[in-house]
Amino acid sequence: MDIVDLQTGLGELTTVEIAEEMSRLGSTDQAVLFRLLDKDRASQVFEYLDVAHQAELLDEFREGRSAELLLDLPDDDRAQLLGEMPAKVAARMMAGLPEDRRQVTAQLLGYPEESAGRVMTPVPTVISADSTREQALQKLRGRDLRNRDIAVLAVTDHTRHLVGLVNLSTLVTSAADTPIAELMNKETHAVNATDDQEKAARLVQEADLLALPVVDDENRFLGMLTVDDAMEILEEEVTEDAYRAGGSEPLEQPYLTATVFHLARKRGVWLLVLILTAVLTVNVMSFFEATLASVVVLATFVPMITGTGGNAGSQAASSVVRALAVDEVQPRDIGRVIWREVRVGLLLGVFLGALIFPFISLIYEWRIGAVMSLTIICICAWACIVGGVLPLVAKKIGVDPAVFSTPVVSTLVDATGLVIYFSIAQVILASML
Repeated sequence: MDIVDLQTGLGELTTVEIAEEMSRLGSTDQAVLFRLLDKDRASQVFEYLDVAHQAELLDEFREGRSAELLLDLPDDDRAQLLGEMPAKVAARMMAGLPEDRRQVTAQLLGYPEESAGRVMTPVPTVISADSTREQALQKLRGRDLRNRDIAVLAVTDHTRHLVGLVNLSTLVTSAADTPIAELMNKETHAVNATDDQEKAARLVQEADLLALPVVDDENRFLGMLTVDDAMEILEEEVTEDAYRAGGSEPLEQPYLTATVFHLARKRGVWLLVLILTAVLTVNVMSFFEATLASVVVLATFVPMITGTGGNAGSQAASSVVRALAVDEVQPRDIGRVIWREVRVGLLLGVFLGALIFPFISLIYEWRIGAVMSLTIICICAWACIVGGVLPLVAKKIGVDPAVFSTPVVSTLVDATGLVIYFSIAQVILASML
């Protein structure tokens, strides 16, 4: 397709659609496509791209164009991009910014990684509680504010301490002489700049907020965590949990732009860990080798035992990891979780054991059926306990609970489940051994 046709095609797409298409291209093709966009639209598309693709584009452009694109980004997005870049590159990019933008960006980068302060939108414009609606609107006129910055306005006292919030819609529809003190909501949520960004994002989601004020240790207003930033944070956290639940480290960049070596490295570490833990299963099989030799049919059901235990444990782990993520449970609830999961496991085990007993008894004999039924009951209960407890322990010691999700739980339950299986078999089948 020639340049004219390509430009025509781009004109029929929205900025979001263009950003999505660019995310599937290599860095060189991205740059070619990006250069075909007019200046204003290019800035909008650049803002919609994720950090990895933004960094790739900046590498393709000359210094002046890179600085221009960086300047057009919102302050919080610019800080996030520079925070992901190598220190020398980030310093060079910072040097090209105007003094006021450089100071704001440096302030955001000064907060801890993954803190609310790092991702907040600095909002220099605040409304005084002593002013009227007309005075507040007059203060906003002529300010260089983005729409998302003024959906919710902070109300402060003369020392910039947060005293309330007022929605822009409320401000616009009220009478001109209405005092701000009557319009503002005094019962507001707020987070400290050093609080965890996921905690802040969850608060935005759970309280249905358009923006969440960020304050310092003395309750002085610093900025807002907007709903769009909160959604991005939650998406990142869900993505990390999904990778770790599947036995892999997060890619930290789009899948199609990651090299084959990068993909293999992220997965290989966990595969090695799981192989090492699987040695437990091999050792258990070796320990009960005499039992297997005496009743060979027991080997037939090993995949069923390990599969059932692993699946039951993974279900419990997934439920608890999700409950931890949305703050429904805490490590201190470990007793309640154990009591709940052991009952769930027993109920599942009895249900499955009752189903398989007549079939196995009919094909083999009732003692084999009894071994399988009792093993399923015990393993389901044990797997649910392990799957419920490990994420809580991980949270308590400061490890991502998703690490102890499906792969780890399955591997551990496999080994311990075989111990339960062969122990029950030795008791019930004593006359056959």
